[in-house]
Amino acid sequence: MERRDFLTQLSLAGTTALFSGYPLLGATAPKKDKLGVALVGLGYYSTDLLAPALQLTERCYLAGIVTGTPAKAEAWKAKYHIPDKNIYNYQNFDQIANNPDIDIVYVVLPPSMHREFVVRAAKAGKHVFCEKPMAPSVADCEAMISACQQNKVKLAIGYRCQHDPNIQAYMKVGRERKFGKVKMVNSAAGYFDARTDHWKQKKALGGGAMGDMGVYALQGARLATGEEPVSVLAQASTTRPEIYKEVEETMMFLLEFPSGARAACQTSFGINMNYLQVNYEKGWLKMEPQSGYNGNNGSMSDGTLINFPIKSQQAKQLDEDCLALVGNTPLIAPGEEGLRDIRVVEAIYKSVASGKSVKI
Repeated sequence: MERRDFLTQLSLAGTTALFSGYPLLGATAPKKDKLGVALVGLGYYSTDLLAPALQLTERCYLAGIVTGTPAKAEAWKAKYHIPDKNIYNYQNFDQIANNPDIDIVYVVLPPSMHREFVVRAAKAGKHVFCEKPMAPSVADCEAMISACQQNKVKLAIGYRCQHDPNIQAYMKVGRERKFGKVKMVNSAAGYFDARTDHWKQKKALGGGAMGDMGVYALQGARLATGEEPVSVLAQASTTRPEIYKEVEETMMFLLEFPSGARAACQTSFGINMNYLQVNYEKGWLKMEPQSGYNGNNGSMSDGTLINFPIKSQQAKQLDEDCLALVGNTPLIAPGEEGLRDIRVVEAIYKSVASGKSVKI
């Protein structure tokens, strides 16, 4: 995300009305074979993953972009043949309400900015896809869900892994109790980040390990047990205080679930790790990686392998979410799913501050 440009323009954007009275065309637009998607924020994830995935999708296509950098707008226009009328900046974004080419706005900004643009997109009458984590606070998540409900649009969170058949396979093991009840989960997701001045290191932008890889570690435990945790005990740390001055580099947290299952979770910007181990009453399951871009694989104690091929998680996510929109069926990861994670994340930070276990 072009943070420097966005921050210089944010005060201007904040002074404009969230919706400037443009007529909503979505209610009268004819049904389409393929839905148009506009990406908001053209950083790494949009550039290297979402835009290429949109070239593989069957139910949607890259229809527009929103950026604060004119040079990026020109480059994307040339590369993807995006018409001028489908290119917006952060100030004129609300005019997207008048554009029938665009059915979905995909918000790919730092978490602290998700709420504003999800609400603005909803007020413009567009369905919204929002990258994970949903937002820095429960209050933000609830406001985003409410705005979409009030404007009769759908909200999906970009949990690509929940669309991965390998993740769905281990969820099924727990749901069907193939090996009995879950007793213990170990879940980790992290990487070594060498950057020294990035939004992920800024508290105001929603940074910190929990604001990125942390939700993967958390989801590993939630999805494996099929339950929501009832308490958490957490500890934050850093080995590079000169870089991680405002946010944690590493977070470790212990979760307790209603069934009595426990989970030990770790996330970090200083440690390469990505795995899940679930111990049941009568067996085990292992995944490594558990949240990789190119698919995740594992094995079970009975010799069963988890290794379903997947060409692009992002393309599968986009197509399945669009199918749900067109068919008016439940989304795999709606706004409520993002909210469930952030409830736990808030409790994790409360536990770090108090040094005690916190009920959720």
